[in-house]
Amino acid sequence: MAKWLVKTEPSECSINDFAKAPDKSIPWDGVRNYQARNFLREMAVGDEVFIYHSSCKRIGIAGIVKVVRGAYPDPTQFDPASAYHDSRSTPAQPRWQAVDMKFVHKLPRLVQLDELKGLPGLEGLPLIRRGNRLSVMPVSEDEWQIILRLT
Repeated sequence: MAKWLVKTEPSECSINDFAKAPDKSIPWDGVRNYQARNFLREMAVGDEVFIYHSSCKRIGIAGIVKVVRGAYPDPTQFDPASAYHDSRSTPAQPRWQAVDMKFVHKLPRLVQLDELKGLPGLEGLPLIRRGNRLSVMPVSEDEWQIILRLT
């Protein structure tokens, strides 16, 4: 099983949204960066994912979800009413992917970005590298364990 981190604005989809319906899966759609899309394609059922809240007052890792459906064509790319519509995508040649995820648990506390920076063993974590704006990124098993020990 692989480990991942996805960034989201809590006003769009937070760990609380997952927690409100723990038996319901939520599609992770609307990703419009090719590298992030490629990471979505690699996600498999059972993979664990950190939910990272960004663009908000309290930035950090808030909880864990798991992938319950691997990559499939993101339906928002075909919907002209969607903010994520892509007129160049077709059902025969979709450009964008989505995955479905389900709640595992909230972390006992928010693990803030400042805590992660400079922590031994996290030097390679894309999240802490300056200028990294990817909304989906891999997390190694060692990095995952280091982060969990902070909670």
